[in-house]
Amino acid sequence: MKYSVFISILALGMFAQLTSQCSNGVRLELKVDEANKRIEVLADGELFTAYIYPEQVKKPVLWPVISPEGNMLTRSYPMVSKEGDRTDHPHHVGVWFNYGDVNGLDFWNNSEARAPEDRHKYGSIRHLSVEKAEGGTGSAELSTRSEWLTPEGEVLLNEESTFNFQASEGLRIIDRSAKLEAVADTVLFRDNKEGMFAIRVARELELPSEGSIKLMDAHGNVTEVEQADNSLVRGNYRSAQGIEGGKVWGTRSRWMKLSSVINGEKVSLVIIDHPSNPGYPTYWHARGYGLFSANTLGQRVFSKGAQELNFNLTRGEHAEFKYRLVVTTGDLSDETINQMADDFASAVQ
Repeated sequence: MKYSVFISILALGMFAQLTSQCSNGVRLELKVDEANKRIEVLADGELFTAYIYPEQVKKPVLWPVISPEGNMLTRSYPMVSKEGDRTDHPHHVGVWFNYGDVNGLDFWNNSEARAPEDRHKYGSIRHLSVEKAEGGTGSAELSTRSEWLTPEGEVLLNEESTFNFQASEGLRIIDRSAKLEAVADTVLFRDNKEGMFAIRVARELELPSEGSIKLMDAHGNVTEVEQADNSLVRGNYRSAQGIEGGKVWGTRSRWMKLSSVINGEKVSLVIIDHPSNPGYPTYWHARGYGLFSANTLGQRVFSKGAQELNFNLTRGEHAEFKYRLVVTTGDLSDETINQMADDFASAVQ
């Protein structure tokens, strides 16, 4: 089926039917490599993404994320040096799930770049096991177990995450469900700007910017550039309410789209919030420099103090967070994304 037909049918609200029709030709395979702390997700033999959990990253992440036509959508830094990459925020790696204030510990900003004398301020998420890794035609499923730790190694939360990967022509979907169980007597997610389900994107998906920035040069060195070349930087945000560009930061919406062009391929990244998540619809911590995040629990900063959400779990209590990440070749209409959001909201998980 040609992609133009694919998109037009989606726009008519036939997303579920189309996925069934188109998925027959796309084989998803999961390759588990525990020695290298990596599970690759292959679509018809080509890398789509990988679940990785190296110790230096301080949390499991999906990295990289590759478009249906083979273009890198996630920033390469700090995993590999790539000319033209921004070198800020080394804790922004791939696609991740964590939070900036859990019992006073910062899980969001932790990385190997933190000075040893400051590491008592940061929590980390340790991968424990792969519970399921099953490929298939059109869909695949990965289930993992992790734990949220204090700097002293005390467990605050147990996490069970399920990643459902879907693939059809020109379309990739990742549905993530993260189930958290409190192990400590009390686990408080204090209202914080830094959260919660996020992706750091490639330079081509950023919004054009003015002023000096630090970029990786051809020799792997960080170089400050007075005015960066924005000729290939074509990103634009759009919310379900029709708000665009940098104005989306701090707004609430059931979904957010980031679209651009990379090597001639029109691409769209969409994050969709789930109605069962606390704080729905989410606030968006979406920045022009490439951080694209749905902050489900943060409200105070975004609402300028009008709202506040301090989410609390006691020992043995559970909470579940669900998100959908859509990756497409081509631009997606509001109508199409709304259908995808409806489908995600009604799906049995």
